[in-house]
Amino acid sequence: MRKELHEQESIPVSKVQRAAKFIRAGAKVGGNYVKHYAKKMVTPGLDKEGLHQSNAEDIYNSLSQLKGSALKVAQMMSMDKNLLPRAYQDKFTMAQYSAPPLSYPLVVKTFQKSFGKSPEQLFETFTRSAVNAASIGQVHQATLGDKVLAVKIQYPGVADSVSSDLKLVRPFALRLLNMNEKELDHYMEEVEERLLEETDYLLEVQRSREISSACSHIPNLRFPVYYDELSSDRIITMDWMNGVHIKEWLETNPSQKSRNQIGQALWDFYHHQVHNLMQVHADPHPGNFIIQDDDTLGIIDFGCVKVIPEEFYKGYFALIKKDMLLKEEELNQVFFDLEFISEKDSPEEQAYFKGVFREMISLLGKPFHADRFDFADNSFFEQIFKLGDRISNDRMFRQSRQARGSKHGLYINRTYFGLYNLLNQLQAEIETTKPDWLK
Repeated sequence: MRKELHEQESIPVSKVQRAAKFIRAGAKVGGNYVKHYAKKMVTPGLDKEGLHQSNAEDIYNSLSQLKGSALKVAQMMSMDKNLLPRAYQDKFTMAQYSAPPLSYPLVVKTFQKSFGKSPEQLFETFTRSAVNAASIGQVHQATLGDKVLAVKIQYPGVADSVSSDLKLVRPFALRLLNMNEKELDHYMEEVEERLLEETDYLLEVQRSREISSACSHIPNLRFPVYYDELSSDRIITMDWMNGVHIKEWLETNPSQKSRNQIGQALWDFYHHQVHNLMQVHADPHPGNFIIQDDDTLGIIDFGCVKVIPEEFYKGYFALIKKDMLLKEEELNQVFFDLEFISEKDSPEEQAYFKGVFREMISLLGKPFHADRFDFADNSFFEQIFKLGDRISNDRMFRQSRQARGSKHGLYINRTYFGLYNLLNQLQAEIETTKPDWLK
């Protein structure tokens, strides 16, 4: 465990306590704005960087003490690189690895509730301090017989506070994401659904087994074994996987061959899930993967899985095809089905949004249009960020009176952006396998 992390003795669990924490964070952010504009009167050329840093610090500190959905949303936003100013991205990225862990007595309490026993009664050894702490739970290392185990424990109150937390995080999200209210509500419903699933550890164990088994044929991938008798709705026990996270691995300066091997395993893992299983590990942030000594990739967290409806899949990937051979009326139907345009739009709005989403999806589909793709190509990512910036500042987009895009697209887009981002960090060149009908 990182020693500089101060352990938390308690978590605010009641709605009133959690709301009070948000209100205090909101007051601090308000105060930061007042200070910023006071300084701006003295220094008219002052940019917002200092303001963003103060706000990011205050929001993150509050959310990391609350844990749960609010911190998870911050972590999600840090992955969408063109959504937030850099100060927020940098701070919120910490939610992936290093939220302040819970103190040991709270861990014991969760065990007593689930098993009627303490960790010492169940395992031969059990680390009193967490070895990793994230947004929904923290991990301890344990041993039993010849097995070394990872034990994931959910923070108290997280499952019960998903809905109320998302209501509280809404004003922050509106301000930070520059979305209109209808759009935000449209997506928050999907986020709430996924987060409620993510707090159900019995469901996670079931999905982990299903997907691990269905992907076991893919080269250079490893999955832990899960133990039902030592798991419950709030605790998961699985094999401990030795290795390091991507960031630490990259610091060892691995060869291009090794980078490509890990990158290929990642691509193949996602390809098989999306196109063959129609459900996908929809949380591709670096904290969910471990790289082992023999350049194999360990998948250690299946909390967030998105089941892909068939109709959405057909429409979405029809747009990713390189030469869209759809007739105009078929194309219009796809845009309506994917909720990019609606009957409420004027002809001008329909033309504008069709153009925007066509551009967006063809850019997202670029790796699919070649047999091999070099994710070290930063110009590809520059194009994505520039397009995101241009669209979010476009008058027509900002004044849209409705949400754009099917809610199913939220996690699928996030999955692909997260995957591309990981492959870019790896600087990997890979063979972009694709389903036959997409070739």
